[in-house]
Amino acid sequence: MVLPLHDDAPLHYVRRPYVNWTLMALNIFVFVAVFSESFGDPLTVVRGFGLIPAVLFGRAELAPWIVTPGPEWTLLTSLFFHSGLGHLAGNMIFLYVFGDNVEDAMGSAGYLIFYILCGVSAAMLFAVGAPLTITPLVGASGAISGVCAAFILLYPRSTIFGLVAGIIPIHAPASLFVGTWILFQLFNAFTDDQGHVGWWAHIGGILAGLILTPLFKRRGVQWFGPRPFHGPWG
Repeated sequence: MVLPLHDDAPLHYVRRPYVNWTLMALNIFVFVAVFSESFGDPLTVVRGFGLIPAVLFGRAELAPWIVTPGPEWTLLTSLFFHSGLGHLAGNMIFLYVFGDNVEDAMGSAGYLIFYILCGVSAAMLFAVGAPLTITPLVGASGAISGVCAAFILLYPRSTIFGLVAGIIPIHAPASLFVGTWILFQLFNAFTDDQGHVGWWAHIGGILAGLILTPLFKRRGVQWFGPRPFHGPWG
């Protein structure tokens, strides 16, 4: 696994990526609140606020004691719940690395709308593809997949610094780093029949990001980034 740590794409329009930081803080807050059992049994809370396709399409019902905002609202609420610490940490690292530049390119308000639309689109594609699924889909992965898609369109020549297998330092152009990650999502979407990861939600987020980026990008932001890649692996 290759984990991004930071990039060299500068911010030009926003001094601080407050929306990105707020999204990260909200995800962390919800995770801590849920798994500290502040709202009861964590699994019950996740079933109520996660997206369950069979419930969304009226093929199944939740137990009457489970608190839920309603099936349609779980397309949104599911974006802020995570199944475990590793799930949360991985998503927040990707959001930290790539989200600030996308917020810079779209403006804070535009970025927030973009993020939510990517997440909802991702959840919807997952639900349509597996309408009888009763396992809840949770996580920011779909929205972050859209953020990654925007980043590769806007900053493909920036340099991503990261770790391979958690120990080997690497730096590579974003086109290679994020592009390989996208290919990995596609490969798993078509080959993983276990259903433990919502790969099609990732694909939905990527597609939404590719479609929506032209609509939300500031006019002054160039496509495909002006900054070239500076060197080989290190």
